[in-house]
Amino acid sequence: MKKVLLFALVVLSTGFCVKGQKKPLYKDPAVPVESRIHDLIRRMTLEEKVGQISVLLGWEMYDKQGEKVVASVQFKQALKEQQTGMLWATLRADPWTKKTLKTGLNPVLAAKATNAIQKYAVENTRLGIPLLLAEECPHGHMAIGTTVFPTSIGQSSTWNPALIERMASVIASEARSQGAHIGYGPVLDLAREPRWSRVEETYGEDPVLNGAMGIAMVKGFQGESLKSGKNVVSTLKHFAAYGVPEGGHNGGSISVGLRELHQSYLPPFKEAVKAGALSVMTAYNSIDGIPCSSNPVLLKDILRTDWGFNGFVVSDLGSISGLMSNHQVAANATDAAALAVNAGVDADLSGYGYGKALIDAVKAGKVSSAVLDTAVARVLRIKFSMGLFENPYVDPVKAGKEVRNKDNIQLARRVAQESLILLKNDNDVLPLKKTLKSIAVIGPNADNVYNQLGDYTAPQAEDAVVTVLDGIRMKVGSSTHVDYVKGCAIRDTSADEIERAVDAAKKADVAVMVLGGSSARDFKTEYQSTGAATAKASEVAVSDMESGEGFDRATLDLMGKQLELLKEVIKTRTPVVVVLIKGRPLNLNWISEHVPAIVDAWYPGQEGGNAIADVLFGDYNPAGRLPVSVPRSVGQLPVYYNQKKPVPHDYVEIKSSPLYCFGYGLSYAKFEYSDLSITKADDGKDPLITVQFKIKNTSAIPGDEVVQLYVRDNVSSTVSPVKQLKKFERIHLRPAEQKTVKFQLNDSDLMLLNADMKWVLEPGSFTVMAGASSEDIRLNGKLTVEN
Repeated sequence: MKKVLLFALVVLSTGFCVKGQKKPLYKDPAVPVESRIHDLIRRMTLEEKVGQISVLLGWEMYDKQGEKVVASVQFKQALKEQQTGMLWATLRADPWTKKTLKTGLNPVLAAKATNAIQKYAVENTRLGIPLLLAEECPHGHMAIGTTVFPTSIGQSSTWNPALIERMASVIASEARSQGAHIGYGPVLDLAREPRWSRVEETYGEDPVLNGAMGIAMVKGFQGESLKSGKNVVSTLKHFAAYGVPEGGHNGGSISVGLRELHQSYLPPFKEAVKAGALSVMTAYNSIDGIPCSSNPVLLKDILRTDWGFNGFVVSDLGSISGLMSNHQVAANATDAAALAVNAGVDADLSGYGYGKALIDAVKAGKVSSAVLDTAVARVLRIKFSMGLFENPYVDPVKAGKEVRNKDNIQLARRVAQESLILLKNDNDVLPLKKTLKSIAVIGPNADNVYNQLGDYTAPQAEDAVVTVLDGIRMKVGSSTHVDYVKGCAIRDTSADEIERAVDAAKKADVAVMVLGGSSARDFKTEYQSTGAATAKASEVAVSDMESGEGFDRATLDLMGKQLELLKEVIKTRTPVVVVLIKGRPLNLNWISEHVPAIVDAWYPGQEGGNAIADVLFGDYNPAGRLPVSVPRSVGQLPVYYNQKKPVPHDYVEIKSSPLYCFGYGLSYAKFEYSDLSITKADDGKDPLITVQFKIKNTSAIPGDEVVQLYVRDNVSSTVSPVKQLKKFERIHLRPAEQKTVKFQLNDSDLMLLNADMKWVLEPGSFTVMAGASSEDIRLNGKLTVEN
């Protein structure tokens, strides 16, 4: 009898069934998800629970053997010893992971790799729980052979959320077809500190624009159902206020007031959570002395209680251990794990933040079983919701057909086109004629594949990326001579070709100079354990990298000999067009004063060269707008457009205004605004206000205009911004076409946090402004809100 009872206990604890018995509840898809979660958790050991919320680095978890991919010894060992339930960056390829086009995986092999890993996990663990695989997906899945779109700062420059949602759905489909379940992105940090290394990963300085882009990404990633086979969970980064570190130091402390935190930095996250985002990543920084990875006010009170978030929270890489090593708010690893999980961090991205440390914390009574079970349930809920217990596998053949197909490449070109910003075009230098006899293409970013793509990009096949030089050559006929000279590097000053560049410019009808920066990683760069690069020069040459995670700047000047190169070419009196490829606002004072035409491309992705050529030669009319202000000097910082009142006064040396303001961008077409009307709802219900006006294309060519609506609270009980973007729309107008634009403002658009930290709509006067940028206001109106 004792043997029978013992066997029954073993069956109950393992989940295995004998012939004729029903399978465990958690394996029955007909059972409600919450019941399956409860059934599975009660069967799990402490070690298995902790393993489920430990996210290990994934790129060493497979072995490539020709056209065959198998689970690696490292994975088998990790599964046995740590019982991990999640992997990160399994398919990532870059210099940090040391995965190249040769050692990494194409989409077909990637699908085979994730299948092999899942099969081993399901068939060789006690409970047969499938893995969750997370991948970097900010501007394309960071894996070999995927479509590379413009980086996030370029995406927001489109001011077209519908286009970005479409882009996000493609990124999700490419990642999911290879076996991924979670896409890290979007990054919703406000970029109000351009010295900070990760500006390129953000949507800019404004909460409304960031929120709109965040909603688009979440909807595109997650779609209507996680069981679709083409959608992934969206992980919002970095919670919170990560983008304004003191001194621009990545991961540094943040000094923002509680009111500003709630009015500016949290709203984009709130909007994305309301859109259904199922995962949030904590930030490395602290806010008012509390690290974000151990902040229960952020992770419990605000995120879950106030906003109703029902997904799971994951740490940034190593940030739980950072509570001990960096912030020094924990004396040891056990205390760090306890601080994080008790604050609401459900999963550890690293594999060493929880693990043994969390097991010890539970055994020591520092973490309750209820807290641990809650975190585990949140992770398991995603697995059940995606149907992974029924089918954790993907089709390699499908992955080979769908990843980076022709439609996706065409979409990459469209996003790049819409992201391009025409900053200057004196005397209509642009568009160029395709009949020019000679064009000099000059500069370190004119024909550099990786400088064009930005950070979080995998190795590229030789013919995968169209550079600016490629795009120009394909655009003109055989009768046009295109002469290319690099001129100089981004940072390295040990050698240059300035004389050759000057000679080429003298012989040309026009010189297209492609300058800027780079966040392209290389195998000579040293990397921290978090993957952030270290700005250390190689013994042989200086890397081009001056942007991207870890590359914070003290100035915003063009580096190396780039400005010297430009000045020498300008002296030739050949007409010059500057194309900027970069990841952050740079000092453009001299360029703006002396160069007649400037195009800002940020990092435009794999089709950037085609898109830039389309704009240069008039096959596409640019309409991108700046999502971030371009300062005149680092001495102005911060210089974002919606600063609090009073309006900043000028300095002794320079104006207080930016060189190029938020929302700014030119077009080859001209637009006229008229007939502003502001009406209030009679019944007092939302929408409270309707703002309506007309816009007309007064030129002979079609074009897009980005219409922007700003509001100023003229008298408020707490200090409010000098103006705040509330609505925007990118509209297309044919020559002489006129459209009526209608925006609706609700109560929430006019609210503020009062002295009691309560959101209120105060009666009083508001100024409503419609225009083409934050400074180019074409129409003004008054609005009075009564009790």
